[in-house]
Amino acid sequence: MARNKKKRVIVGMSSGVDSSVAAALLKKQGYDVVGVFMHFWKEPAENSLVENKCCSLESLEDARKVCQILDIPLYTANAQKEFKKEVVDYFLREYAAGRTPNPCVACNEYIKFNVLLKKMLEMEGGYIASGHYACLKETKDKNNKITCHLFCGKDKEKDQSYFLYNFNQKQLSKILFPVGEYEKHEIRKIAKEMGLPVFDKDDSQGLCFTPEKYPENFLRRNLSLEKGKIINTEGKILGKHDGLPLYTIGQRRGINIGGDGPYYVVDKNLKKNVLIVTNNEKDPALVRKDMDVERVNWIVSEPKLPCEIMIKTRYRHSMVSAIIKSGYGHSYKIRFNEPQRAISPGQSAVFYTSEGEMIGGGRIKN
Repeated sequence: MARNKKKRVIVGMSSGVDSSVAAALLKKQGYDVVGVFMHFWKEPAENSLVENKCCSLESLEDARKVCQILDIPLYTANAQKEFKKEVVDYFLREYAAGRTPNPCVACNEYIKFNVLLKKMLEMEGGYIASGHYACLKETKDKNNKITCHLFCGKDKEKDQSYFLYNFNQKQLSKILFPVGEYEKHEIRKIAKEMGLPVFDKDDSQGLCFTPEKYPENFLRRNLSLEKGKIINTEGKILGKHDGLPLYTIGQRRGINIGGDGPYYVVDKNLKKNVLIVTNNEKDPALVRKDMDVERVNWIVSEPKLPCEIMIKTRYRHSMVSAIIKSGYGHSYKIRFNEPQRAISPGQSAVFYTSEGEMIGGGRIKN
């Protein structure tokens, strides 16, 4: 995508190999590159602070080393207050309400790109950039109006377009995704050839604001949980759960009933504080043919309905075919061509064309 290479670009530097190579590629292309390292919220624990993996002292030092090698300035931005409100509080609020949130979507929308756009204005920059695996393409109509189209990254295993569905045309016109046209192994090779010390750094996994891989312990520390009954789909009492926020639809791990398991979470009755499970992997209650999606944002414009699309209902799920049947306001009714498992309220449903263009998305309502 051709952009004015004389302009300054503000790059979000997380100290990972992707953002480091993003900055390196932009400098090589002739941009005036400035790095910004963000400080996020840290969980208080036993009179100290548990380091946020995205902004630890080690991560800051890695980012400084990379910027010194690339000969670009590095600034820091304090986003702790905003991160706590828009990501952590949202995360806890959604789990308490029985939904399964997507904190990375919230972080991208309200924190990372918002901070970078503010820095761009402060520093009189022209663009912002990140190490996300996604691709932008521009088209012009007969009146020379430019439209930005967001596509999957070249590396299908690392594609992160799923987390970017809330952006609008004004924002996309100011964003660059330098690593989107590469595969991960190519990015690591570039970093190694350029002498960047993060070339073999592990990819970040799990939640950045808690040290555990899974969120259960974080939820236990930060929510008031009430034990309740576990029943099967026939209504038989099987045991007790530790609190409904600890479970999500389709979950298998951590139910701890024993006996003739494994068991899978089918549903949660919030009013009665009951967890509903099945030990039949092919139980019809585990799949859904229809769902409602709310708070939908369209990258370009709403397509003519009904419309056949490809859809992802979780980041690590494969795309499947579905039909957007109808819409009202920012809510839409979706029907899958084949029934789908683990459809969880609160997760993101993201829409694509068969050519890999991400056209929009929203939050699964039910």
